[in-house]
Amino acid sequence: MTKTIVRRFLILIPQLAILSLLIFTLGYIMPGDALRGRIGPGTTPEQMEMMREAWGLDDPMLVQYGRWIRGIFTEFYFGRSIVQQRAVTAVIGDRIGNTMRLSFITTIFTYLIAIPLGIIAAKWKGRAIDKGIMVYTFVALSMPTIIFGLINLLTFGFGMGIFPTLGSVALSADMAGGMTRLASQIHHATLPAITLALISTVGIIYFLRSEIIDNDASDYVQTARSKGLPESRVYTRHILRNALLPVAGSFGFIIAGLFAGSIFIERVFGFSGMGDLFISSILLQDWPVANTLILFYAVLTVLGMLMTDIIITIIDPRIRIK
Repeated sequence: MTKTIVRRFLILIPQLAILSLLIFTLGYIMPGDALRGRIGPGTTPEQMEMMREAWGLDDPMLVQYGRWIRGIFTEFYFGRSIVQQRAVTAVIGDRIGNTMRLSFITTIFTYLIAIPLGIIAAKWKGRAIDKGIMVYTFVALSMPTIIFGLINLLTFGFGMGIFPTLGSVALSADMAGGMTRLASQIHHATLPAITLALISTVGIIYFLRSEIIDNDASDYVQTARSKGLPESRVYTRHILRNALLPVAGSFGFIIAGLFAGSIFIERVFGFSGMGDLFISSILLQDWPVANTLILFYAVLTVLGMLMTDIIITIIDPRIRIK
């Protein structure tokens, strides 16, 4: 296990190096820069050039990239936001708590919805309830995230008024602090979390349904039944236990996917998280922030893969990762 973790982290280094260079290059060749949004009507070309020189934007691309990478490895400094005039870590730090809370609530909703539906669909395979669940998964899979979010926002936010339509916490609750603020934060995150969870359940339902059906027809299950074991014990100890293995193993991918998937959800619901910050930084060409967020998502994806390997090995010791 230790060798696997070390090997994955060693593989991560060249992956992130290539990705960081690619992302930095794409941002560099984009027309314009973030300073154009800070130009006033009276700004002269000389003042503009002085601003570019002060920010190092007139340096060659490799010089800027080397300065950025050197700051990360020597001082854990990811640069300074051109738009907000603050350190990138401070800008992201203001948003990461909201995104983590949204992802945590989404994870709970995802498994609470997906596991029961997957079990029901497999147990009543081919019947009306199974077909209904498959229709739901087809709709959720084909529905664009933005459209689904807008439908829920218009229905449960503006239409029924059950959930807030903007922000991550009410201003009055934020000022009150304590449990009042926490309750408001959960209330604001609930509808975006449910929206993202209903889309994220598709893969788990398919995996669980197919695994239960395959295990039900396997030889060891037939042997257990021939020994006279109660059907409930056969189902829980043999079928369901083995069917849940790939579902538990996908936990790391689910977490990484929720962080990435929340980008559009946060934008639709006006939720002040890292996803909303990511889109804003691209639109404003604030590349120090955008590049750092992309690296964060890349690291999270690799860590999710590592977590998946560890969970599978713990659940089933027979599995050894070569």
